[in-house]
Amino acid sequence: MQLASLGASDWFIIGGLLFVLEVLAPGAFLAWLGLAALVVGCISLYVSWTWQAQFIAFATFSVALVPVWQRLTTRIKTETDQPFLNRRAESFIGRTFTLQKPIVNGSGTIGIDDTVWRITGADLPAGSRVKITRIDGTALHVELVGS
Repeated sequence: MQLASLGASDWFIIGGLLFVLEVLAPGAFLAWLGLAALVVGCISLYVSWTWQAQFIAFATFSVALVPVWQRLTTRIKTETDQPFLNRRAESFIGRTFTLQKPIVNGSGTIGIDDTVWRITGADLPAGSRVKITRIDGTALHVELVGS
């Protein structure tokens, strides 16, 4: 393939190869490049243009399809049976626990399941019942539960 004679069929082959690579190494990136190559190939069926113009069009279509990809992926919301996967701390909000150790100077720790979490809140003695109200970075914020 010479660059001086780059035609529509070459762009269709490039687009097809990019789609095959997307299937082998999925990431939704090469698919958009493949689509840009197919668009340039379709235009090349009707327009006789230099290889430089074809590459500029390919680059332009590739960049222009990025916002389209972002818009499509933000609209797609997948339902899952584990909504807090990789957001474990959020699943604790609203739950009540008993402090094993006191909160001193506004911070302490609490054991939940198999993990020790850092907590923040008012100073409280061990044995106090606390409710997790929010997440502050990597710490859980707790408040005293009324008796």
